[in-house]
Amino acid sequence: MGASILTARNLSKVVTSAEGELTILHELSLELLKGDSLAIVGASGSGKSTLLGLLAGLDLPSAGSVTLAGQDLGGLDEDQRARVRAEHVGFVFQSFQLLDSLNALGNVMLPLELDGRRDAREHARNLLERVGLGQRLSHSPRQLSGGEQQRVAIARAFAAEPDVLFADEPTGNLDSHTGERISDLLFELNKERGTTLVLVTHDERLAHRCHRQIRLDAGRLVAPLEP
Repeated sequence: MGASILTARNLSKVVTSAEGELTILHELSLELLKGDSLAIVGASGSGKSTLLGLLAGLDLPSAGSVTLAGQDLGGLDEDQRARVRAEHVGFVFQSFQLLDSLNALGNVMLPLELDGRRDAREHARNLLERVGLGQRLSHSPRQLSGGEQQRVAIARAFAAEPDVLFADEPTGNLDSHTGERISDLLFELNKERGTTLVLVTHDERLAHRCHRQIRLDAGRLVAPLEP
């Protein structure tokens, strides 16, 4: 653990619909340290993914602020927020979001090449070996199982050595056995690399592995940070 890496203050999100204004998230505050892990849990429609998007700078709040890696995201334009994400953030999604036109190695190399890393191939190969896919480097996503695709996605997310990794239902499309292996991998890499981990999940077992948990209900915090 160390200094604060992610802080939200009085975060709210309001959208306008045909029925009028709808508050998706009500004044929520939290602070995470480097190497911390947080599970965001709650029923569908409770505001979990909205909160994740705000914390990652993918969306802007209606009120309140988010500070990520020392940057006040509300004071930045979209290009500047994208740069903060590129430098400090990794993502793992339920749908994997791999490029079918690239093999496993190419998918992990891509963000490194975009960042100008000369060691992109070697670094990507090492990561894929770390997640147990050293023999599957040349396979396309369609040639990989769901669990293997998610492992490629995890290797890609950790490739740029992010300060914060956001994972939205990372085991949601996997069977229980494969999901448990993916969970183990996330927490192993979280510990090894000192990355702050923020998870949205319906899986209570996965949530309880995090240092902290928050539960949302209709956009409101109904359970405090734990422990």
